Amino acid sequence: MMTNTAAELAATRKIPVVLTVKDAVHKIKEDCPGTAITENYLRQLIKDGILPELKAGNKVLINLDVLIEYLTDPTAEKFQPKAKVYSFGGIRPVAAGR
Repeated sequence: MMTNTAAELAATRKIPVVLTVKDAVHKIKEDCPGTAITENYLRQLIKDGILPELKAGNKVLINLDVLIEYLTDPTAEKFQPKAKVYSFGGIRPVAAGR
């Protein structure tokens, strides 16, 4: 089996590489053994809405291109967390039968 670096995969493929969080961290650490990227860090980025996720059952998958793009330029506008909308002061339903 031939192993490719993430950069080689990005340059030669037509189909996006979608990996589990664990595999994505493993691939990044293959390319840069001294990196401080961890599974928990990637999961937090997904939870905060910074990185998009794909769900396959219970598995959380991420696009390797998007991850590399984020690591290259985390200040890009597309990676800024979306503002959460909270609604206050609206009319709430009243439970019947009290």
